[in-house]
Amino acid sequence: MGEIDYLAIGHISKDLTPDGFRAGGTVTFAALTARALGLRVGVVTSLPRDAGALLSPLSDLPVVCRSAGAATTFENIYTDAGRQQVLSARAERLTLDDIPTGWRAASIVHLAPVAQEVDPGLAAHFRGACLCVTPQGWMRQWDGEGRVAYQPWESARDVLPYARAVVISIEDVRGDEDAARAVASRAQVGVVTRGAGGCTVFLNGEPHHVPAPAVEEVDPTGAGDIFATTFFIELCATGDALRAARFATLLASDSVSRSGLDAIPTADIIRRAREVA
Repeated sequence: MGEIDYLAIGHISKDLTPDGFRAGGTVTFAALTARALGLRVGVVTSLPRDAGALLSPLSDLPVVCRSAGAATTFENIYTDAGRQQVLSARAERLTLDDIPTGWRAASIVHLAPVAQEVDPGLAAHFRGACLCVTPQGWMRQWDGEGRVAYQPWESARDVLPYARAVVISIEDVRGDEDAARAVASRAQVGVVTRGAGGCTVFLNGEPHHVPAPAVEEVDPTGAGDIFATTFFIELCATGDALRAARFATLLASDSVSRSGLDAIPTADIIRRAREVA
């Protein structure tokens, strides 16, 4: 396999919608965004052998896939009490053995669990990389019926000492500002995203707010992943966290005006965002 710049590790998910299923998961949006930003991308995931439809959006990217009995499958059920996420199947756990040796030298490594599938111990094996983390999947637990609930990030102590940057959504912690700050302020650079409210960047534990432009929302799916990937790439390239956050906020905000994987930024959108960030 050829050299890569951006290694994304996590499950490509099967997201059930009223219109059928579609490919999801942080690594799907991350890989496509990183490619749009000009990086050579590799993905390590786990899927059944007959999951061609889920792999098709990444058909021209190198993907290493650990065989599984089923794809990680999510369904969002909306009720008067709010959204309930249900996990009905999960693919295999991902460990160091699943990562090609040549890919371990990638300049940016993105640990992107969605359902506790990424071994937290991986963080210690990329000492030369800009290690970046979206820990939402480590902050999920589920009951016997698959109903997903929040849990504190228990493996943070195994990951944060090695991480250059961590991005979480305020939704990941069910709106708990103290929990969000506890995670973000412990990272070298931590970001809490707030949807239409922009984001908060924590530098040396101090918060800095970055607002988001007003846009007409069509579909917010993947916006947080687009933000995180853009932020990681810009931060690792320049070291300027606030500029990286402004740039990432512009691309993420623009993405909600389109649906599904059409949210991935185009070259023209990227160029305009760079000019104003």
